[in-house]
Amino acid sequence: MRKIKAQLFISLDGVVEAPDQWHFPYFNEEMGAAVDATLGKADTLLLGRRTYDSFAGAWPEREAAGGEDAPFAKVLGDARKIVVSNSPLDLTWRNSEQLAGDLTTAVAALKDEPDTDAPVWISGSVSVVRRLVAAGLLDELNLLLHPIAVRTGMRLFEEGTPSVPLELLSAETFRTGVLNLFYSVAAAPGEGTYEDAKIYLPQH
Repeated sequence: MRKIKAQLFISLDGVVEAPDQWHFPYFNEEMGAAVDATLGKADTLLLGRRTYDSFAGAWPEREAAGGEDAPFAKVLGDARKIVVSNSPLDLTWRNSEQLAGDLTTAVAALKDEPDTDAPVWISGSVSVVRRLVAAGLLDELNLLLHPIAVRTGMRLFEEGTPSVPLELLSAETFRTGVLNLFYSVAAAPGEGTYEDAKIYLPQH
């Protein structure tokens, strides 16, 4: 069974929208290595329409230019890219296809493929991540938590929806203050109660 994993840049106040407006001051070689260790090893990407358009508008040109990020661009180009959209798409980037049918049914079928060392990675694509979390189909969530309060924009988890218990698998701190956090999203909540917690609360 294949694993489905997602990677998102996220601010301290939970914003995941438009990271191009606040992420780049925190990019360094540690961040580059973290992304290379995930997306840079991917053979299959699952992308929302807007994320795909952003990638397709930048990475093919970078690969063709032959600069220092050309090897990473080639990995993305060579990967199978499955694009989630309800509208017909004209996909010009190589190895791109539109997801057929219902998202959760298609992803369940992807998970049933023979296991490989390379999971299916989702980059950005917040609406896709939300739906897979709700359906219990996302195995791992990699959050690159930036030490900035953006104060505006879409957040990863919407208000008014069921809580999402997470289990921390690993954590790394970059020199910039960015936290590289890996969570399992299939963990059950803890068994503590208010009575257990009272021993830690201030007594009056």
